Amino acid sequence: MQIIQNRRTFLAGLTAAVSAELLKVRPSSAAAEPAPETTSVRLPRWIDGAYCWAGLYTAGELLRAEGFTDVRYVQGDPKVDQSVWIARGETDFSVNYAPVHVSSIDAGIPIKVLGGLHSGCLELIANDSVHSITDLRGKRVGVFDLETAGYVLVALMAGYVGLDPVNDIEWVIVPNDETMANSFVEGKFDAFLGQPPVAQMLRPKKIGHTILNSTIDPPWSQHFCCMISATEDYVNRYPVATKRILRAIFKSADLCASDPALIAQQLVDRGFVPSYEIALQTLNDIRYDRWHDYDAEASLRFYALRLQETGMIKSGPREIIANGADWRFVNELRRELKS
Repeated sequence: MQIIQNRRTFLAGLTAAVSAELLKVRPSSAAAEPAPETTSVRLPRWIDGAYCWAGLYTAGELLRAEGFTDVRYVQGDPKVDQSVWIARGETDFSVNYAPVHVSSIDAGIPIKVLGGLHSGCLELIANDSVHSITDLRGKRVGVFDLETAGYVLVALMAGYVGLDPVNDIEWVIVPNDETMANSFVEGKFDAFLGQPPVAQMLRPKKIGHTILNSTIDPPWSQHFCCMISATEDYVNRYPVATKRILRAIFKSADLCASDPALIAQQLVDRGFVPSYEIALQTLNDIRYDRWHDYDAEASLRFYALRLQETGMIKSGPREIIANGADWRFVNELRRELKS
């Protein structure tokens, strides 16, 4: 585990003008609340950029306004999903795909899903032999391995249209994002699930075409893509701090929606991602405004049902929600930060 940024380095280089712009969102209710029980929080960071985590990455200055003096962005083992980081206690919060949270809860990992961050960061990209998900029957699909979110999500999409993910699709294992894109270009498989920045890099080159876009294609577009969780221990010990952290993240999400150019520049300036152009395209693609309107419980239920139908989890949706969700903070913040 490597701590990438502490508060001092996180804030270094921020101009007064940009700080003022970041804080010019909505009046905070923090002054009317008790002080946070802790002023420290560990948030995840993915090395070489996780462009769709912008709402988390640019919450740092807003967290200072909420009373946090020790904001750390932690890089865990890049060989495992970040759901493992929070399970190991390396981070206090996590942003991950909804089905990954569901699988963690089903496995007994003590987390609480607190709300949705955004929708629409996934595109199922295919070659000319594939024009719909049903066309994946007998085709090859590239995935990092059969445990990662990419496999799970494509398997759920396939199962939703009546395919058998195990027997109808040939899964091709590739090691990383760069190899994934190159292998697709080389024709080693017919389709793969692209997430930022891969989809944004291939699109201008007119490589492949999108057969499903989770921003616009139902039912996937009707639910959160990425959701926010925290360790059960952090939520139970620090409820005031938990709410303040969520408020900072949601205010940051509002900025992602209202001023993507500013946020894209901040992501690059603070060293979270390398490309302003890809950051801006990603922010324009993703719906960061939907945390206000989408039902986080409905999203968790939807994915729990899909995972149960395909035999990937044993627990039912009611059990998943009862054991692994806490909506009190997002419900309060929706009222406070109402547009």
